[in-house]
Amino acid sequence: MVSREELLGLLKDMESDRVERTTSFREEKLGQAVCAFSNDLPNHKKPGYVLLGVEDSGNIAGKKVGDEELQKLGDVRSNGNVLPQPHLEVSPVFHFPEGDVVVLEVHPSEFPPVRYKGRCYIRIGPRKGVASIQEERVLAEKRASTARTFDERSCPGSSIENLSLDLFQLYYLPQAFDAETLEANRRTAKEQLASLGFYDPVRGMCTNAGVLMFGNNPLYFIKGAYLQYVKFGGTEMTDTVREEKEFSGPLATVLKNLDDFVKTNIIKQKPVRQNGGFQERKVFNYPVWALRELLMNAVMHRDYESNAPVYIYEFTDRIEMVNPGGLYGDVRPENFPDASDYRNPIVAAGMKVLGYVNRFNFGVKNAQKQLEQNGNPPAAFNLGLNTKFAVTVRANGEWDGA
Repeated sequence: MVSREELLGLLKDMESDRVERTTSFREEKLGQAVCAFSNDLPNHKKPGYVLLGVEDSGNIAGKKVGDEELQKLGDVRSNGNVLPQPHLEVSPVFHFPEGDVVVLEVHPSEFPPVRYKGRCYIRIGPRKGVASIQEERVLAEKRASTARTFDERSCPGSSIENLSLDLFQLYYLPQAFDAETLEANRRTAKEQLASLGFYDPVRGMCTNAGVLMFGNNPLYFIKGAYLQYVKFGGTEMTDTVREEKEFSGPLATVLKNLDDFVKTNIIKQKPVRQNGGFQERKVFNYPVWALRELLMNAVMHRDYESNAPVYIYEFTDRIEMVNPGGLYGDVRPENFPDASDYRNPIVAAGMKVLGYVNRFNFGVKNAQKQLEQNGNPPAAFNLGLNTKFAVTVRANGEWDGA
């Protein structure tokens, strides 16, 4: 976190390409700057700084920074327009006689190329611009050479022939990029995949994220890449199994199938008379968006190195979801669900592009809100399992399974 003394030094340094000054809190301005510093094309391996409330000349602009402006800074990280999600720190507001200044500290990404609304921005000396094909290639190779998470590592034995290019180019790319960018695109399929983290250009293999998202047969390479649904006729696992279903294949299609299944097979409604009168209202067993958020979280955060699938157990009074992999990274029982970290950042970015993640780190909170509004008890999380993550969602209290 930047101190007041460090800020004074940054204000005086007019030559550094790691400092940007602006008086604007517009998301477009901030998003592009965050994207450029995250990519760290010069390979400084040090943070970049956006000084808000400062003119290009280095003079403090006389701005007043309040909660609304600080909220805009937080939105840059969580709204999903910068992908993969950036690592940001927001300083306290520094008060000077000339006005307020706040510093956005942007750390180099471990998962370049980073994009803002589909475009890859980089620093070119003291300015920023859109990366060329060659510059994007450099960033993709940098990520491949330092891959840390499972989804960004290369998948041994895989090749581009193992992916559905139609699914990637005809379905995914139009959602990942604006029409102008696609029109000007002269990249090969391998370059397109590599720039989004789905192909390793250094080793000439798909990444695990590529296989998961677009693989013709992901289970051939990643044995636990499926979801298992089981519906029981009672409240115990010893009760009769009424239905079983497996969801497998590329996530780009599995997610839609899962979404449709929840809406048509799990969500039920019935009329209930109000106060003994003739008027009726609809009662739902579960709010669809709560189940959707929790299931998408399970797919996004699970440990794909495990051979176990995500389990979805439906009982007459509740639904239990169990996925391999406990809390990850900076997330602990004491800070869940306020803290966030991503075991599969490339998969998470892909799910955001496809619309299955609306905002980062809001899934659990939104699910709890939806459950409350529908009359369900709060979702209960078992955070004591070292190798699993489990959540139980109980049906609306007025729902008797009929």
